[in-house]
Amino acid sequence: QVQLVESGGGLVQAGGSLRLSCVASGNIDSINSMGWYRQAPGKQRELVARINKDGATNYGDSVSGQFTISKDEIDAKLWIYLQMNGLKPEDTAIYYCNAMTWRHLWGKGTLVTVSS
Repeated sequence: QVQLVESGGGLVQAGGSLRLSCVASGNIDSINSMGWYRQAPGKQRELVARINKDGATNYGDSVSGQFTISKDEIDAKLWIYLQMNGLKPEDTAIYYCNAMTWRHLWGKGTLVTVSS
């Protein structure tokens, strides 16, 4: 079983930066890839970024070049990070950590609010 916990959300002014973290614990060997998704009010959840075991990344069209995903393994836990630069009010959303094993697993989410 895998548990996911996100952190790092908050309120930031437009143009600012935030770094989100997600830690996966438990049976991390079962994880094939991890990523970040976001859901803004009244909108569908969308891909922000994913990273595979081998470090290959892909980004959603709306954030390509603006955000950077990375990963690390520390003390039998798998961490992923989302460095968000040049934030815009339209980046306001709940950001969810995702892990893909034989099924999709989700964290509870962390709120990012970008003020204009």
